[in-house]
Amino acid sequence: MKRLLQLIGVSLLVAILLLVSTRFIDPPPEAGKGNVLYVYNWGEYIDPDLLKKFEKETGIRVIYETFDSNESMLAKIKNGGTHYDIAVPSEYAIQKMKSDHLLIPIDHSKLPNLKNLDPDFLDKDFDPGNRYSIPYFWGTVGILFNPDHTKDIDFSSWDSLWDKRLKNNVLIVDGAREGMGFALNSMGESLNENDSAKLSQAEAKLKSLAPNVRGVVGDEINTMMVQKEADVAVVWSGMGADIMTENEDLDFVVPKEGSNLWFDNIVIPKTAQNVEGAHQFINFLLDAKNGKQNTEWVGYATPNKASYQLLDQETREDERFYPSPAVREKLEVYEDLGPEKIAEYNERFLRFKMSLK
Repeated sequence: MKRLLQLIGVSLLVAILLLVSTRFIDPPPEAGKGNVLYVYNWGEYIDPDLLKKFEKETGIRVIYETFDSNESMLAKIKNGGTHYDIAVPSEYAIQKMKSDHLLIPIDHSKLPNLKNLDPDFLDKDFDPGNRYSIPYFWGTVGILFNPDHTKDIDFSSWDSLWDKRLKNNVLIVDGAREGMGFALNSMGESLNENDSAKLSQAEAKLKSLAPNVRGVVGDEINTMMVQKEADVAVVWSGMGADIMTENEDLDFVVPKEGSNLWFDNIVIPKTAQNVEGAHQFINFLLDAKNGKQNTEWVGYATPNKASYQLLDQETREDERFYPSPAVREKLEVYEDLGPEKIAEYNERFLRFKMSLK
């Protein structure tokens, strides 16, 4: 027994010594060190090889973390527990971060590759002059469908989703603005509607869609559509493009009543401790070849004109994912509606989800 206790004691001592020595050999990165960059981004929203390339070229180690919604990203950055140097919010979240003084102005003189961006995607209402944000990707919300299994249904209208032939056959991306949004669009209303009576009507219309809804899900949509568990899905354009590379039977359309035109931009949070490295990272992503590589890996539309010109012709001319300026004029950008109205959107969408059986 004594021998056994001695062995246990030696094992514990060795384990402690190994743990301590490992910390000295490869200590955890500290915020504020010039050789570390903390990046906070959506899941699967950058080519991992580009992160390795950036590390090799600059000597800056990238610590990469992900979020699944603008709201969770906002909460974590506002809390200030982690000193992220880079974040990638959507347009309405950028408005919110600006009003809450959570962003550092971006020094354009440190971004020589800024010239590569298409002017059409600069100087938007949510950030005039791009003082606080730089375009990363953009896209729409539309309907992904299998034309062979839904031959007599015209998906050029949002109302097609209510067709009785689609019983238990429609997937919806799990987002209150997206779900309430297409219901509002189907009624001819704005995506930024703040009239509670109209929002109540949109909620009721969503609930009437329940018999056709197979599920309200997140990234699982990819697997379910690839494995043909449903024939129709309301998704973001880039998600649709990604799914279509694995299931070539599918098609994508932005309905004629209008939809969301969204922008995800890169920002530098106020808690950043490697501002110089953040500018290096943004300029690195704006490089034409790096932007092309990232666009091909992510699948969303690029605002980088130089990168766009390097894409294959078939991709550049695909108006399902690069809609013409005429089509874009009918689309709406989400606005920051304020905490009370956003809470109402979330509550109404939650009630819709709870109504599903």
